[in-house]
Amino acid sequence: MSRTATVERNTKETQIKVELDLDGTGAGEVSTGIGFFDHMLTHLAKHGALNLMVTCKGDLEVDAHHTVEDVGIAIGRAIAQALGDKTGLTRYGFSTIPMDDALVMTALDISGRGSLTYEWTIAKEMVGAFDSELAPEFFKSVCANAGINAHIRQLDGSNAHHVIEATFKSFARALREAVSADPRAHGVPSTKGTL
Repeated sequence: MSRTATVERNTKETQIKVELDLDGTGAGEVSTGIGFFDHMLTHLAKHGALNLMVTCKGDLEVDAHHTVEDVGIAIGRAIAQALGDKTGLTRYGFSTIPMDDALVMTALDISGRGSLTYEWTIAKEMVGAFDSELAPEFFKSVCANAGINAHIRQLDGSNAHHVIEATFKSFARALREAVSADPRAHGVPSTKGTL
């Protein structure tokens, strides 16, 4: 069964198209107008073994907030659509990723109840044209729209670039595990019978 989705989201602030294949090869083609964010989304594709194509034209003359948040909404919706009824899903994923001084842990449950609990200490306000405080906004949007319960913890690190990159890589690896097929699973992985 194909686990793909295409989501378009058009508002007065952003025009977005996302194409996603959960069973991809890690191919990422991303253009949001924010170089560092594009770099992080290609990490999401590569380390999540997703094929992810994202185009976004946003009101960057205001700031990057609408672009980052709305791309997160569109990616979250694409994940939810691609997962379908979640039959045979592993459901849970966990990953701890080091990047130089940074160490970030992510634990995910594709529960249908989207939420994000996080702890980061990012001292530098900007990384390129990317406002560091937008990292949690992106993950909140993804989780809320994909129905993912996520816990993300920065365990070490002070370099903002490294901490944010380790976060995207950690989330990607945990997502890769959570969306994978469990060959021993029968039906939906829940005693309720639905997620």
